[in-house]
Amino acid sequence: MNNLIRQLAAWIAESEDIVFFGGAGVSTESGIPDFRSESGLYNAQSKYGRSPEEIISHSFFVGSPAIFYEYYKDNLLYPDAKPNKAHLALAELEEAGKLRAIVTQNIDGLHQLAGSRTVYELHGSVLRNDCTHCGASYDLAYILNPDNCADKNGKQSAIPRCRACGGMVKPDVVLYEESLDARVMEGAARAISSADMLIVGGTSLVVYPAAGFLNYFRGKRLVLINKSQTNYDSSAGLVIREPIGEVLDAALHAV
Repeated sequence: MNNLIRQLAAWIAESEDIVFFGGAGVSTESGIPDFRSESGLYNAQSKYGRSPEEIISHSFFVGSPAIFYEYYKDNLLYPDAKPNKAHLALAELEEAGKLRAIVTQNIDGLHQLAGSRTVYELHGSVLRNDCTHCGASYDLAYILNPDNCADKNGKQSAIPRCRACGGMVKPDVVLYEESLDARVMEGAARAISSADMLIVGGTSLVVYPAAGFLNYFRGKRLVLINKSQTNYDSSAGLVIREPIGEVLDAALHAV
């Protein structure tokens, strides 16, 4: 067994308050593309002639909701995606009483589907959607059902409408120009600051304010699991450049 995996397994065994901080790379093994790699979403050609950052912004959602939803459904929703080895290993660690919380930049809800309970979703979740008028809540299946989508005149559209009042439904996802939820941020910061071990995986650590959460860590064991180099590598006690699902699964089940 790789010595790095052995060390990770030993640190997990010796720790009692582990927090996992993850990014898009955690879900790529479930078939969900990341954002900033060469083949990622931000480098993909857009048929709309606009950047992804512009399309998934608050002002674009308000001004051009039909185009927003066309892009959103085509590029950000993966209803058939299943938890991979990373999600399952983290859920198992929580069940064993080792992992106290997950702080994720992902919006796919796969951690919860794997069984994790304490998850701070910094950027929200595609699984939650609310009417912008009356606040009624809807799941992902409702958003994807064409029967629930129409424009202001009742014609077929990509825009989901509230069953109760006809208002436009918005995903509970933090768009560009929007702030992170204060309660989620406080919970994530509190969890990281009290952790004795922080495992960071699948993130380039270049997106702020999310990446800044690492500054709350006061413990001695910082682990970075990422295929590419990050600016925090020199601060970590352990750096592993292998697929995160394979790493966590191997470390958790090391004999």
